[in-house]
Amino acid sequence: MVETSPTSPVSPLAPFPPLPTEVRSRAPEFYGFVAWSGTYLLFCIFLLWALFPDKYILWLGVSWYPNRDWALLLPAYSIILVLLTYFTYFALAISGTPAFSDMSTITDSRALLPAADDCLNPYARHARENAIPESYDIPIGLVNRVVYGRRRKLNATLSAPAVELKEDSTA
Repeated sequence: MVETSPTSPVSPLAPFPPLPTEVRSRAPEFYGFVAWSGTYLLFCIFLLWALFPDKYILWLGVSWYPNRDWALLLPAYSIILVLLTYFTYFALAISGTPAFSDMSTITDSRALLPAADDCLNPYARHARENAIPESYDIPIGLVNRVVYGRRRKLNATLSAPAVELKEDSTA
């Protein structure tokens, strides 16, 4: 007699798989710390150069340093560069956008439309009660007729009695 293992679970709890052993590098932590501390060090040096008088900078042993005008020009140029970057990306996004009249704003090359056979409306054959419709993308013209065509009819029927009431009340 051959023993077989049970096909249904023996316990209501599923066995928990062992956790994978990950080997992660801590290099990004060190790089982040070096970038953070380096940034603060450079900012402190920038502030000392921009705010200290010349005699203190010479007393520290620094014999050459850039003109103090750059203390205002560097931040101003940086802000302008950031603003121009945003403007450039915004302009590229607008230039890459197709016109409203372009068909690519409505459909694409992967749209699945029914074959145009001899039927007047290819969607009408799926209106039968027992029909299982195929999966198609609905053309925008049909969507507009259904969505906006009914709204016009509904608005016309709602506004017509109100006009008649006004006419009756004035008579």
